[in-house]
Amino acid sequence: MHLFDLDAIGAGLPVGASRAELESAAASGAMVVTAPPGTGKTTLVPPLVANLLAARGIGSDRVLLTQPRRVAVRAAASRIAELDGSALGGHVGFTVRGERRVGDTTRIEAVTPGVLLRRLLADPSLAGVGAVILDEVHERSLDGDLLLGMVSELRQLREDLIVVAMSATLDSARTAELLGSAGDAGDAGDTGTAGDTGTAGDTGTAGDAGTAAGAGTAGSVPARVVDVPSPLHPLRLDYAPFTGERVDRRGVAREYLAHLARVTVAAQRAERCDALVFVPGAREVDEVVRLLRTEALPEGREPAVEILALHGRLPAREQDRAVRGRGPGDPPRIVVSTALAESSLTVPGVRLVVDSGLARELRRDRARSMTGLVTVSASQASAEQRAGRAARQAPGRAVRVYSEADYARMPAAAMPEISSADLTDAALLLAAWGTPEGAGLALPTLPPAAAMREAVAVLGALQLIDAAGRPTSLGAHIARLPVGVREARALLEGTALLDDARTVAEVVAAISDDHRDPGADLPRLLRELRSGRAPGSARWRRESRRLERIAEAETPAGRAAARTGLPGVVVALARPEWIARRVGDGSRAYLLASGTRAALPEGSGLLASEWVAVREVQRVDGRVADGTGAVIRLAAPLTEEHALHCAGRLVTRQRSARIEDGRVRVREQRRLGAILLVSTPVSPTAEDTGPAFAAHLREAGLGALQWSEAGSALRARLALLHRELGAPWPAMDDASLLRGIEDWLGPDLERLRPDASLHRIDAAAALRRLLPWPDAARLDELAPERLAVPSGSTVRIEYPDPNGGADAGRPVVAVKLQELFGLAQTPRLIDGRIPILFHLLSPARRPLAVTDDLSSFWNGPYQQVRREMRGRYPKHPWPEDPWTAEATARTKRRS
Repeated sequence: MHLFDLDAIGAGLPVGASRAELESAAASGAMVVTAPPGTGKTTLVPPLVANLLAARGIGSDRVLLTQPRRVAVRAAASRIAELDGSALGGHVGFTVRGERRVGDTTRIEAVTPGVLLRRLLADPSLAGVGAVILDEVHERSLDGDLLLGMVSELRQLREDLIVVAMSATLDSARTAELLGSAGDAGDAGDTGTAGDTGTAGDTGTAGDAGTAAGAGTAGSVPARVVDVPSPLHPLRLDYAPFTGERVDRRGVAREYLAHLARVTVAAQRAERCDALVFVPGAREVDEVVRLLRTEALPEGREPAVEILALHGRLPAREQDRAVRGRGPGDPPRIVVSTALAESSLTVPGVRLVVDSGLARELRRDRARSMTGLVTVSASQASAEQRAGRAARQAPGRAVRVYSEADYARMPAAAMPEISSADLTDAALLLAAWGTPEGAGLALPTLPPAAAMREAVAVLGALQLIDAAGRPTSLGAHIARLPVGVREARALLEGTALLDDARTVAEVVAAISDDHRDPGADLPRLLRELRSGRAPGSARWRRESRRLERIAEAETPAGRAAARTGLPGVVVALARPEWIARRVGDGSRAYLLASGTRAALPEGSGLLASEWVAVREVQRVDGRVADGTGAVIRLAAPLTEEHALHCAGRLVTRQRSARIEDGRVRVREQRRLGAILLVSTPVSPTAEDTGPAFAAHLREAGLGALQWSEAGSALRARLALLHRELGAPWPAMDDASLLRGIEDWLGPDLERLRPDASLHRIDAAAALRRLLPWPDAARLDELAPERLAVPSGSTVRIEYPDPNGGADAGRPVVAVKLQELFGLAQTPRLIDGRIPILFHLLSPARRPLAVTDDLSSFWNGPYQQVRREMRGRYPKHPWPEDPWTAEATARTKRRS
């Protein structure tokens, strides 16, 4: 068995000084490694662990190393193979989406998180694998978080499996707890469909995106933590802020990118070294590269600097060129990169960093069910990592193209992707793993409940899970494919329906990547891609061929349906809830089945289409959105016939009953989600009456009922009991009663005739249906309707407003002062919790005093009231001693 020469591989790497500690920690079975970028952890730790496995000699000898991006996977594998002196694909190989270079002798295989997720679903025990190393865990990608939870659970089943988590910046204690947890493994991962993943690739979409762990983290020893120090060489930090706005409505401002390019050229000329420039996305990389070549490469002169781009859309050859060091005699380089050069790979030779301070992160518009990448300020942790790239190997300089005040306003750390992503892909993976919605799985951050419910609903609509949340046969199949959930469904179902794998694959490839058409016209975009004129055409062709191979391998021969509007059919199969219909002739606005409104761009070639299948929507204000608040960025025309076919369960028939002019009116409606297709008036039945009146009350409010004095009093009494005691006493505010209207008013509403009045309902009798027995037997004791006073009278108790909440006040008794003579202690309600507030009245029933402490009143303020009132009301008793006087409601003569 091949052993790696750790002395040769670790020579000159800072991580080499910690080799003995790393070997000891890895031998314990679980290890967390924290080390700054550029220390060599990705290079040394995998062969170190591979040698440990060889020493054990138990057969499971392969090491899987995850890297968050394909370019980092290839770079890591290439570097380890180079230092090992072996060919790539021999002792060291890699697997990414669409490419696999491994052999029978491969000991270390670098993969993306998506590859490993699908491999786990196909083989939950990871047979033949002796160690899993999760690198760059701090990036908190959705796939990375899911892997951490699933591999932690797998470790409970396989004590021989070595698990390592590595990061530049990491909550090491929390991660160590997760890896060392003795969680309830149960039947995790038992999908019942284990098989060979072949060349399964990553998802490509990473899951369209309260910190707490899942269950099962107690009662175990945390993983060993190894902190690898790295001496940072002197770093000079400068600021070169831009006076305008860095980000405008269209994204990163062109003027800012021009300023960034000028700063880069000036700094590189001053330092005469290799430079690394950080911008948020691939478009900005390409634009800054163009600007730099204009500024730094004068026409007709020998290039003094080489300018290279580095982002995920580039061909592998160009990516590898950017991450290789320059040779002797080569000119200095300026590498313009997205965040992938921040920590997941090292660009050698860099002594100068220029940082835009911007990042591209997923954000979710819950109201419109939209998820998309937006440009935001990077985190302070990210800014520190970027700057540190300049001083890993020698003294360096970092130029921040923003102000110190901008840095102070940056968030401390980036938000975990699980907090804002579309969780549709993640929800299917979790269901296939045997932990629907992540229940019982120890995750670094729990998925937001609302987003997870929405994802589960989408999977149900796509017929990928059943009512219990378990994957259907189609869902289990799709979960293992190296394609996003929506795209995989469109690929398989579209190919089966249309019998044209090539064209379906071309459409899916176009909608899966960041391709654009100014008019949101997908058919036009496809023509441009096929002709090679559109940016990224070569990348699109490669992805189309990969998807076509999957479709042909996974789909039986189709039914050769009509291919009219094929792109629209494919898009609709991927996202049926975004099938849309124009709101009116000549309008740019469309109503989506989800209920969202969005507008096509002005001049779009799709404006003549009544129906479209929408792929991408962006929240935008102003004229471009035609008053809808959102603009369609990519769509394809669709016929109504195809819309109905692709919508599946979204097409429903329902009766809609409401009160109009005092009568129940019913219409039978056929809908595609929120889109009304047909509405026909029909005669009301007894089943329509109750729902119609309930809907009317929710619209008009409870004031539409005829409330008797007894009904209002009962409601107020119950409201006070709920306020003070809680359950089982029911809430009595309007919102609560309207929410549960069927529980207390349903039988009365159902008995009404279609032309009856709500005033016939006895609200007090209806409310009594909510009384909680047996507690209700004490209602009159806890909150009596009337209070007996010393005069022999009983006085009505006014209870607080049911809608007043905690500040609604206290029960009030308004009574003549003379009726309370001799009453020393203020009566209290609800087992003594609440004192009654007395409004003491004159014989003319005008207010004299307000008190909830009668004893203090008789001993003090009463004498002042007596002096003022006995001349005004001489026929009524005003005794000097109220304690011994007889309480009475009468005059002195009548008494």
